[in-house]
Amino acid sequence: MSSGHHSVPAPLGKLLARLPAYPGSAIFATGLNLILAQHLPADTLHMLQGRILRIQATDAGIAFDFVWRNGKFVAVAPGGDIALTIAASLHDFYLLTQRKEDPDTLFFSRRLSMEGDTELGLLVKNTLDALDMSLFAPDQLLPGRLIGRLLPSRSSRSGAF
Repeated sequence: MSSGHHSVPAPLGKLLARLPAYPGSAIFATGLNLILAQHLPADTLHMLQGRILRIQATDAGIAFDFVWRNGKFVAVAPGGDIALTIAASLHDFYLLTQRKEDPDTLFFSRRLSMEGDTELGLLVKNTLDALDMSLFAPDQLLPGRLIGRLLPSRSSRSGAF
């Protein structure tokens, strides 16, 4: 690992690869709905409608399949017609979300791959490039913050008891 690339240890990757795919996809889709969905432009969501996407963590042996349907991201069972697969190591996905690495750099160094519909891949890349990645900051992913996004806002109420 002299190149500075981090990866999930092989024994852990083998263990993770044995886990059933659908529950992970359901959790991933829920996370996308909590963190990302409200920040995506309507035209992007229109292009995603009914198209199955796969996020694959190559070093962990896991993949999450999901689709934008009826106004939200929904998990799909493996085996569907995947429109776009985005693959990288877990660490490289982390670097992308923290803007510590650029997708083009990872792509051209073969650490990030996109397979499938090229137009859809460019749409996803450009949409993510335009987002405020602080949405993915670790402090934004704490359970209390995520649960707070599910509850109705109390900002319209006064401080009265």
